[in-house]
Amino acid sequence: MASEQEDFLFADQEVSHEAQEVDTGFWDVLVVDDDPEIHSVTKLALSGVEFWGRTLRFHHAYSGQEAVTALKNNPDVCVLLLDVVMESDDAGLNVVKQVREDIGNHAVRIILRTGQPGYAPEEKVIREYDINDYKMKTELTRGKLVTSLMTAIRSYQQICELEQQSVALTNILEASQAILGHTDMVSFSQAVVQQIAKIIGAPENGIVAGITGSSRVIIFGGTQNYVEFFGDGLEQLDNGRVIMQVQNCFDREVHQHTEHDITFLLQGKSRRAAIYIEIDHSPSAAQLQFAEIFLANVSVGVDNIKLINELRDVAYKDTLTRLPNRANFVDSIAKYYQPDNDGLVFVLLDIAQFSDINNGLGQEVGNLLLLAVKERLRLEFPECQLLSRIGADVFGLLLPSHTFDEQRFIEAITVPYQVGEHVLTMHFHIGVCNQADFHPLGLETLKLAYIALNQAKQARTVLDRYTPDLEEKMAWRLGLIRQLRQDFELNKLEVWYQPQFSLSSNKVIGCEALLRWPSGNGDYISPGIFVPLAEDAGLIVDIGQWVLEQACKLQQQFTERGLDLSVAVNVSVPQFKVSNYAELVKETILNHGVEPNKIELEVTESVVMDEINTVIETLTELKSFGVEVAIDDFGTGFSSLSYLQQLPLARLKIDRAFVKDIPDTDSGAIAELVISLGRHLGLKTIAEGVETQAQAKILKDLGCDEVQGFLLAKPMPKKELLEFLAQNT
Repeated sequence: MASEQEDFLFADQEVSHEAQEVDTGFWDVLVVDDDPEIHSVTKLALSGVEFWGRTLRFHHAYSGQEAVTALKNNPDVCVLLLDVVMESDDAGLNVVKQVREDIGNHAVRIILRTGQPGYAPEEKVIREYDINDYKMKTELTRGKLVTSLMTAIRSYQQICELEQQSVALTNILEASQAILGHTDMVSFSQAVVQQIAKIIGAPENGIVAGITGSSRVIIFGGTQNYVEFFGDGLEQLDNGRVIMQVQNCFDREVHQHTEHDITFLLQGKSRRAAIYIEIDHSPSAAQLQFAEIFLANVSVGVDNIKLINELRDVAYKDTLTRLPNRANFVDSIAKYYQPDNDGLVFVLLDIAQFSDINNGLGQEVGNLLLLAVKERLRLEFPECQLLSRIGADVFGLLLPSHTFDEQRFIEAITVPYQVGEHVLTMHFHIGVCNQADFHPLGLETLKLAYIALNQAKQARTVLDRYTPDLEEKMAWRLGLIRQLRQDFELNKLEVWYQPQFSLSSNKVIGCEALLRWPSGNGDYISPGIFVPLAEDAGLIVDIGQWVLEQACKLQQQFTERGLDLSVAVNVSVPQFKVSNYAELVKETILNHGVEPNKIELEVTESVVMDEINTVIETLTELKSFGVEVAIDDFGTGFSSLSYLQQLPLARLKIDRAFVKDIPDTDSGAIAELVISLGRHLGLKTIAEGVETQAQAKILKDLGCDEVQGFLLAKPMPKKELLEFLAQNT
């Protein structure tokens, strides 16, 4: 068989290939075959063959396992001449799979050879495992073998070049990122030298020098062995070769390259600089080309380090107030971590209803207000440190503990602000954290102050101080939110209904839908607790929609029973911020087939004042559709009178706070005012929280239209409500 194989390997002796530039390297070829004669014949057939100035260097393996081991030990193998059938019928294919998947070598080119046509691999196998060529041994004349090798080596060369380019471009990207963020020329220069040395494969040893306005060459910076010369003139160096190369670079205005060093010239708009790097071998042409790409990024920074400072300002300063921003503050506050010191307090200041100013008076007025607050803090508290703008409407500052008086601080910041032509009386929420509670991580210290700030918001107080138990309360809140989310998903929430009565007829005219959350032990968690939690957690929109759907389902049952009653549903601020909220309400009502005028939406003054224009537009659209609108808890908010005539209302709801003390300590004067206001505006009035006959009589005498309260009916589940209505209508 050996003689036959020699015949076909040498059958075509005339092989032509282009003469290439002589190269002293080799192309490593691994021959894998369990027949030793194949190794000898292959080597003999290819003896003397050169490709692009390199001869072939052969390596040998006699089994699939030997081949895998050989490739692991010699990653420079460029071509694998691989027999398919060796120790097993698919040994060669197993080698291919291990090479590509286990070893991860995707560069080596693989030429499969087999003397048994029945074991030819399928096209799918060749495609999936990136096999370069497949030949029957009987096909392989010397010329065809040389041609296959030439194609494989050219492919290997191209793949290697692509991989090198990918690595180089990655290095350039990393190098460019590494030189960003430096705020002084010394550290910038050191980073530049380090990164360009990495790109050209040289030791990290060099300097960056530049020509100043006086035409003197100054050493801006470099590696540590030159540190004593930073800021000095080039002539101060005790290395004549460095002086000569840098000076030649400037004089000749071109890069300088010797066997010992490279000096790159950077030509900026207003400044020239040179980067001197010592080398231990000459970089390749490709490395120098990649260095040029990197230098394009460096030249901007060398031209004007001020630009880098401006970039840092963008990252660490608030553009409006020019105060340190959140990122800057987080970095800086960490320096004040001193567990045994309580000499400072961190004050976090939140402007309440800042969005109202932006929406009602315009963003320009809002910006002027922020500047006014900044100046007020600086003027009133000159001893403050680290004054920063933490958020859109949040400021932070450090004050000495012994000078911080809560009442004086509040009084100082709540004096009305002259903002353009406006005089604004502002309200604030304040969180305070003592230095003894600071955390080593600035972000954690900020978190503690936010815990106190959020507690002040929830408690509706101006100021609260951080204490460790507040974190426990926060953990409790988060646990309650998780439970609420879970119970809502499991349909454990309930809707109860409280009947509403006409004072003139004492008949039920409708009911209010009230959300209830069973605790699981027979009790119910107060809405005053879980509704704010649902709003904070972003659940209130989904829950509110669910309540509206339950109200529509109840209204369907009213219609089936011939009951002419309405159902009132409370709407929260987040619901009004949902895009196309009016369309969602209309779609829900239409899907349930109920009359729109039998659904009433109750909105509080806080809802109206949060997004005035949006609310008016949305309610007007719903009113035109037929939905009734009522203002809930009327009189407990502020500034609502100026917008009352613009709102498409049908009813004013008198808050229980103006009813509960009638007639003992309250003459009903405020209730009378609301009723009178409603009458003049053509609106019905309904009082909630009516618990005594005396209250009901006084309200009726004052002209109130409707009431709801424990006197007439308590809130009840739907089943009980239907039973109640069966007996009372």
